Amino acid sequence: MNVVHIGAITFALQSFVTLFVIMDPPGATPIFLALVADKSPKERRILAIKAASVSFSVITMFALFGRFILSYLNISMASLQAAGALLLLLISLDLLTGGTGGGKSENTDVNIALVPLGTPLLAGPGAIVATMIFVQSADTAPMIAGLVAAIVGVHLAIAAVLMASTTILKVIKEAGVTLIARIAGLLLAAIAVQMLVDAIRTFVAS
Repeated sequence: MNVVHIGAITFALQSFVTLFVIMDPPGATPIFLALVADKSPKERRILAIKAASVSFSVITMFALFGRFILSYLNISMASLQAAGALLLLLISLDLLTGGTGGGKSENTDVNIALVPLGTPLLAGPGAIVATMIFVQSADTAPMIAGLVAAIVGVHLAIAAVLMASTTILKVIKEAGVTLIARIAGLLLAAIAVQMLVDAIRTFVAS
C-alpha cells in the first residue's frame, strides 16, 4: 500500500513539473502583460483567472476525450500543432505592428482569455500530448487522483504567476508597455515558428 502511495505521489509530482515546464507561465508573462496593459488592475486579475480556467478546461477536455476527438475528426497532433502555430503567428504580427493582440472583436476580454492565452499558448499541443500520455499511464485510482491534483495545481500556479506579474505594469510607464508589447510579439513569433518547424518535422518523419 505504501509503495502504491509513494508511486502515486511521484507520478503526481512528475506530472506537475512536466506540465508546468511545458506550459511555462513565467515565459507567457510578457505576452500576458502586453495583452492586458490597457486594462484596470481588477480586469487584469480576472483575465489571469479566466486564462487559467480556459487552459484547465482545454486540458481536461483532451485528458478525457482527446484521443476520441482527434481520431473522429482524423486530425493528427502535428496538424493541431501547425494550426496553433499559425494562430500565434497572426497574433504576434498584430503585437509587433502596434496592435493589442486581441483582434477587432467587441468582446476583447473574452478573446484574450481564450486566444492566445488559454490556448494555444498555455494549453498548447505539447501540454495536450503530455496530458494524454499521463492519462494512459495512470492505471490506478491513486495515480489518477495524483494526475488530477497535478493538473489543478499547475493551473492554480499559472493563475498566481499571471496575477502577480500585473504589479510590473504599475512600475513601468507607457513606453515600457510599448516595449513589452514588442518583445512579447517577438517571443510569440519565435514560439509560433518553432511550433511550425516541429510540426513540419513530424509530417516529414511520418
